[in-house]
Amino acid sequence: MSEDWSERTKAVHGGIRRSQYGEVSEAIFLTQGFVYDSAEAAEARFIEAGADEFIYARYGNPTVRMFEERIAALEDCEDGFATASGMAAVNGALVSMLKAGDHVVSARALFGSCLYILENILSRYGVEVTFVDGTDLDQWRAAIRPGTRAVFFESISNPTLEVIDIAAVSALAHDAGALVVVDNVFATPVFSRAAEQGADVIVYSATKHIDGQGRALGGVILGSREFIRGTVEPYMKHTGGALSPFSAWVMLKGLETMPLRVRAQADTAQTIAEALEGHPALARVLYPGLKGHAQHDLVQAQLGGRGGTVLSLDLRGGKEAAFRFLNAMTIPVISNNLGDAKSIATHPATTTHQRLSDDQKDALGITPGLIRFSVGLEDAGDLIADLTRALEGLG
Repeated sequence: MSEDWSERTKAVHGGIRRSQYGEVSEAIFLTQGFVYDSAEAAEARFIEAGADEFIYARYGNPTVRMFEERIAALEDCEDGFATASGMAAVNGALVSMLKAGDHVVSARALFGSCLYILENILSRYGVEVTFVDGTDLDQWRAAIRPGTRAVFFESISNPTLEVIDIAAVSALAHDAGALVVVDNVFATPVFSRAAEQGADVIVYSATKHIDGQGRALGGVILGSREFIRGTVEPYMKHTGGALSPFSAWVMLKGLETMPLRVRAQADTAQTIAEALEGHPALARVLYPGLKGHAQHDLVQAQLGGRGGTVLSLDLRGGKEAAFRFLNAMTIPVISNNLGDAKSIATHPATTTHQRLSDDQKDALGITPGLIRFSVGLEDAGDLIADLTRALEGLG
């Protein structure tokens, strides 16, 4: 694979391993173990496996390795480790590097399960976690101290779509010797330049845009080869969070079309956000691509001006209005995934962020009327007409 290849070429050809049969589509090596030519060969492989030598599917697999190499190439990272889900990736990236007594600084605006790991899991094992407003560099500056082991944030927060300045936070973290761990799901590998902007470790839920069609769970941790093979791999292979070969094949097929899908979805999201902004039934439209977004200038620099595939609508009338709106839609489906070919609407306060207290929801801007809307591949005009009709029905 050439480093000069463009994003779309890498997404189709990166990491290819062909068997002796010369197949066009990547092969699914649906096996949990591997055979050795001799007892001596088995011993040698357990001492040190070569780049194309495998021991057990929990440690690695040819299909999984193709996915790891392809997504690492897209992110300009040295290596990656594929995981059973996006949350396995978040957990693996953090827990593999941390020990009792370590200090982590995290943005407060996080997906509910990410917050659970930081608040409940890490603290249970003696890791100190300090939460900050991710958009406030002064709070990062005050919280990061000598000896801080890592910082963690979603580059675009879920579901209020705050954009964190990766380069600025990375500079503060690196000055203190801390690693920067970024959950980059909403930015997608298409619009992301997180490694270039200073992130040391990048985490994706492959369940979202990478698969893109709601078929399989998966995740990936990306970073330097030293971190992935020296820190992440020992933890993941012994705790069992590996991606299945079949799911890895699904993700490989998803990567082939991801750049085309994500760009089309982002274009539609921008169109919808502009069409609905100012609607009397809406208290606000949250979308990083809108000029009125609080971090609009940062979006231009960090994401090339693209706001991503997700927008949030805050309905006047709270939960009752939100539920009436959701039930009136005819094209989008009500679910809790995102990044799918189908448009998906979610009510975070009662689903993905349901476990948060009312005070926490208020602090994060998760109001009773907030709808997270993941834009699919449907026609923009059809979606706008459907959403407008549902809003008009609120009276």
